[in-house]
Amino acid sequence: MPALTADIRLIVGLGNPGADYVNTRHNAGFWFVDALASQNSQSFRIEKRFNAEECKIRNSGEDVYLLKPLTFMNRSGQSVGAMARYYKLKPAQILVVHDELDLEPGDNRLKQGGGHGGHNGLRDIIAHLGDREFFRLRVGIGHPGDRNQVVNYVLHKPSVADLDAIEMANRRTLEVMPLVLEGRIDKAMQALHT
Repeated sequence: MPALTADIRLIVGLGNPGADYVNTRHNAGFWFVDALASQNSQSFRIEKRFNAEECKIRNSGEDVYLLKPLTFMNRSGQSVGAMARYYKLKPAQILVVHDELDLEPGDNRLKQGGGHGGHNGLRDIIAHLGDREFFRLRVGIGHPGDRNQVVNYVLHKPSVADLDAIEMANRRTLEVMPLVLEGRIDKAMQALHT
């Protein structure tokens, strides 16, 4: 099987803007890109043309953009599509970081492609890109056990124990990000998933 490689130029964290949402599980994507920006001594600024917060990190002399859509989760694709068009990025150059109900807190997973799995942020990005082949970093937040409780669950804070597990998984993921940015996705997956 050929090695899974990529030229990641855009990392999108998904979440909802505003103080009411900042600590909620649905903002796990924002938490990760905030940590990645901080690790690279960068900070986000408003970029009106993308209706998002944006910053830039450097990797081997190349710019890698970090994006936090300010459109609310269900319209994330507006920001992602606008930025992808502006910088002429292919879907396979994009990594989307999002909360994942089907993984436990403390379990982060990388993958390429696939459906939206009921995640409205992913659904909108697929619609705006017209393609599913972007990369995903799935940040485990656990499941409430009843699908009727999902909306309430993702819009509330995790327990202290769950937040600790999510932060620990994010720290482990930050350690493999150099492999991701080098395009060695298979190596990053191997390191993260074992």
